[in-house]
Order: sequence, then structure tokens, then C-alpha cells
Amino acid sequence: MIRFTDNGLYCEAGDFHIDPWRPVPAAVVTHAHSDHARPGHGHYLCHEQSLPVMRARLGPQQFQTAGWGETVMRNGVRVSLHPAGHIIGSAQVRVEYQGEVWVVSGDYKTEDDGLSGAFEPIRCNVFVTESTFGLPVYRWRPQEEIFDEMRTWVEANRREGRSSIFQAYSLGKAQRIIEALRPYEGLLFAHGAVLNMQQALTEAGWDFPRVERLTEHTAMNIRKGCVFITPVPVGGLRVERWMGPNRSAACSGWMQVRGNRRRGEADKGFVLSDHADWDGLLAAVRATGAQKVFVTHGFQSAFSRYLSENGVEAGEVRTQYGGDEEDREDDAVEEKQEKT
Repeated sequence: MIRFTDNGLYCEAGDFHIDPWRPVPAAVVTHAHSDHARPGHGHYLCHEQSLPVMRARLGPQQFQTAGWGETVMRNGVRVSLHPAGHIIGSAQVRVEYQGEVWVVSGDYKTEDDGLSGAFEPIRCNVFVTESTFGLPVYRWRPQEEIFDEMRTWVEANRREGRSSIFQAYSLGKAQRIIEALRPYEGLLFAHGAVLNMQQALTEAGWDFPRVERLTEHTAMNIRKGCVFITPVPVGGLRVERWMGPNRSAACSGWMQVRGNRRRGEADKGFVLSDHADWDGLLAAVRATGAQKVFVTHGFQSAFSRYLSENGVEAGEVRTQYGGDEEDREDDAVEEKQEKT
């Protein structure tokens, strides 16, 4: 029912693509990250919670929205969107035609982060799943444990007269961190790319703690010891001199591997991912009851081989999605504006 083409995943009966990477007449988009939501399509279908950030990133387009589980008919094909738990508004796409059901996961995580909606397993014949962290070494601790460590780290830095910098993707992880650091409202500042996403979400009615732009006019007693969220290292950005002494932390699932923690400019690593870990991926696959599984970006060879060795018919699909770049940032305009 769905073919893997040069433009992306194509449903011929419904004449639409899912997360296409080249311009097409009709696209069903799982979420607003730039490797899945690309410009140039004639028509976009997305979840209603995705619309504010889709507009912020893509500008005026022909958008259509749907609520969770709401059926949209496309030439006799039933399409519905279901929570993926990846970021706000992220959806799995359920496609049903002539009694056959496919589910395309997009990116997802199975722990409910309190913002993105709880991942909903959907029974299907064929499941198309990501595998960003499809190796047994990637197993996440509960989110609240990580958040407790973040708050403890901020307190320790403040006692030493240092600001705390969290490096995290501007859409998804940044919102989780901001919500976790609600006790520091009034001391929360962010890079322009993060602020753009916050503005879009707060204008849509989301209740986040106040986050501001840090400038040289911000009171000295506030910017010394503040908390700053950024998608890029602050080295070379104007804000670094304004906040004074600081420590930085990279927030990513890749921090699970010690070698990755040692790389980069950050002083510390927090293992925080917007993707399912190994156990989450396996649980998601099992819950679908799918007779066939296609594995896309990430460790697709290892994950599909494991599934095949354990009784699940599985195959690999090469796509132009993010692959192992969990925290690839694409806000070049804002980055330039922040630089000296």
C-alpha cells in the first residue's frame, strides 16, 4: 500500500506522501522537525498541535489539520494521526485501505514527557519504525531522575557564581528542559531559535515558564547565575560575555556513550533524548502486532537484523531523515543573529 520512492513514502491509492523530502502535491507530515517537514509541498496535513511550529518554520502554506484519531479520507484511503510522544504535535500516521493497515511512526519515544502526549501503540499489518537508538546500549533512565540532576547541577553552579548553559534542540528538547526548570522562572534565557519556538507555542496557548532574551542591558545580578538554553555552543556568541563565568551541559541520548560525552565543548552531559531507547523500540514493535516491519533511520541494520532473528519479518529502508543526528539544528538565521 505504501511504496518507498525517491520522493519518500508514497501511498498510491490515496495519492499522498508521508514526510516526503522532495516537493510533492500532497504531504502528510508527522512533526515539525526540518528533516520531516520540508518546504515546497502543495498541501500539508499535520496534527493541530503541530500547526503553530509548522507555520513558524515553513511560513504560509496550504495547511490542513486533524485531531488525534480523526479520520481524513483521501481517495477512499482512511488516514488518521495518533500520538508519537516525540515532540509537541508529533504523530504516527495510520493508513487503511481495503482492510489493510500500515502505520508510519515518524520519530517517537515511549516515555510520556508530560508535553508531547503519550505514545499510542496502533495495531497494524505493517509498521514503519525509526531506529535512531536501535542498539541495546541505549537504555534511558526515567526523565524525572534526569531533571532532578539538572536542577541540582544548576544549584551547584549558582553557589559558585556561575551561569548554567543547556545545549538542546530548539524544538522538543528545549521545551522539556524549560518546563523542568520552572523553579528558575525569572532567570531563564534562551537563544533566538528557542525563543521563536516558545513564542509560537505560547501564542497557541501552551503554558510555559517565562523565557527571555539575554542582552547586555539585563541586570547584572540576574545574568550572573542565570540559566541559558541554546541549540548551539555559546562559544563565539555575544551572550557568553554577558553571563560571565559559566558551565555548559549537552543534553542528548548520545551522552549515554562515554566517548560522546568527552567530545564537544560541553562540561557535562545529560542523557536526555526525544527518541525511544532500545527497550522502547522493541515494546513499540511488539504492541503493533505487525506481520512486517520496515526500519528506517538510525541503526536500521542492527535493529532489523535483531527483529528478524527473533521472529519478526523485517527489512531496512534508506531515507533522508535525520539518521543518527538526533540534535541536528537548522536555525541558521537565528544563529547568525546571535553571533558577534
